[in-house]
Amino acid sequence: MKLNPRDANAFFQRPDPKVAGLLIFGEDTMRVAMKRQEVIANIVGPAGEEEMRLSRMTGAELRREPTMLLDEIKATGFFPGPRAVLVEEATDGLSKTLGAALLDWREGDAQIVATAGQLASKSALRKLFESAPNAVCAALYNDPMGRAEIEAELKRAGLREVGREAMTALEVLSRSLTPGDFRQTLEKIALYKLDDADPLTPEEVGLMAPASVEAEIDEVFHVLAEGRSQDIAPVMQRLTAQGVTPVTLLIMGARHFRTLYTLASAPGGPAQGIGRLRPPLFGARRDRMLRQAQGWSVTRLEQALDVLMETDLTLRSAGQRAPAMALVERAFVRLAFLARR
Repeated sequence: MKLNPRDANAFFQRPDPKVAGLLIFGEDTMRVAMKRQEVIANIVGPAGEEEMRLSRMTGAELRREPTMLLDEIKATGFFPGPRAVLVEEATDGLSKTLGAALLDWREGDAQIVATAGQLASKSALRKLFESAPNAVCAALYNDPMGRAEIEAELKRAGLREVGREAMTALEVLSRSLTPGDFRQTLEKIALYKLDDADPLTPEEVGLMAPASVEAEIDEVFHVLAEGRSQDIAPVMQRLTAQGVTPVTLLIMGARHFRTLYTLASAPGGPAQGIGRLRPPLFGARRDRMLRQAQGWSVTRLEQALDVLMETDLTLRSAGQRAPAMALVERAFVRLAFLARR
């Protein structure tokens, strides 16, 4: 049976002991690994591996010795309790072996958990688990984590006091991180909030969020918008060393100044306009962008966007021979001086 995302998450949290096998597949190996870890922990319990109630094998090992799967399914464990057999890196070539094991499976046998990479709709392995009466199949797509998944990760990390704005900040963060990185960030937040009974705040989420090249790029635009021309050269040197291209800087610079233009031109002023931004801004970044928008007039922001557009066209022109990064840095100096007017 094919599980939709909601039913799949419910199954991962409470596996049905009457189901012989589960196939988890998807392009993101970390996402598959996390769900595999979750469902196995819920089948065998926290002590299952220590009590040898979990058997592991790879698809390559099973191809070399096809009887190994059925032997592990039927084996009697030394410790009482439910058992599971994990088959990692399963492929279509194992369809017959897994199909025979599903047919021979009886209630009380070890449950099969198979994982695979991306499988096409015509995949023999996928069709086996979708059509078998005693098996289920869960496809994991690279979609942003839903609220239910975020809440489950918060519970796993031990974070219970989360304010509404902090939850919104976490939802925004989850869209920019892989599930594995998001889980590590929550663990970091949990350590930070250890013995702290106050609710989690958006500022704390921002403080614990992983640093990235994009954050470094954002910093140069804060420097420009605040008129700190003396800080341009050091930031530009770091970005050049990280391999950031001039065109990327211009594209992201235009995005930053368009956001400031949106705030400055809002009917109720920047303070009212910032509440309507999508995606929303939080914490220190929100306050910083608001201060910048309040310091710029609509006219000067239009001039700043013109400077960025002219530089972009110059870079793309056929006769342009000057160093591209030097042209961008010169444009950024012009923007910093515009901020001082």
